[in-house]
Amino acid sequence: MTQKKPGTLDRRAAVHELLRDRGDALIVTGLGSPTYDVFAAGDHPGNFYLWGAMGGAAMVGLGLALAQPQRPVIVITGDGEQLMGLGALATVVTKKPQNLTIVVLDNGHFGETGGQVSASGLGFDLHRVTVAAGFAAVELYELAQIAEYRPRLTTIGDGPRFVTLRIAPGNLPRALPAREGVYLQQRFRAHLGFAVE
Repeated sequence: MTQKKPGTLDRRAAVHELLRDRGDALIVTGLGSPTYDVFAAGDHPGNFYLWGAMGGAAMVGLGLALAQPQRPVIVITGDGEQLMGLGALATVVTKKPQNLTIVVLDNGHFGETGGQVSASGLGFDLHRVTVAAGFAAVELYELAQIAEYRPRLTTIGDGPRFVTLRIAPGNLPRALPAREGVYLQQRFRAHLGFAVE
């Protein structure tokens, strides 16, 4: 495998554009930078920030999509986190949630552990893997493409979808939401209309 040319999208601007008209979508974030970027785009009680469980964002999103089939569910995570949970993609495809979109911020690096090149950066193509698996998959390289694709995020009926955002490597200042798991869980449950003790 040869190292892939990195994307050029500013990840924070890309996430902000992606979530501009989120409607009643529920958002699950992978740990690290995706959490910072979603929070920077605007905190919301329908955001469920994962502070740990690397590799688990897609599965949390799948469970939520199956439990809330009339609500759009968007998972926003990084290439390193999704590579760790690669087997989850097979489960998502076999369950066929029509309301689930997995968005991977792919810069070909492990941003949270020092910027080492990931398998994605060495030529492992998550996009091609998801196409072969049966996802409705797209790669987006520009903010205008994100704006054009955005309405699909809140539709139900053509999932599961997989979106690869080709972002530039690099670190941005951290935007930190609450880290208290009980608080985040109770806030999210209340947003869904469940009683919170």
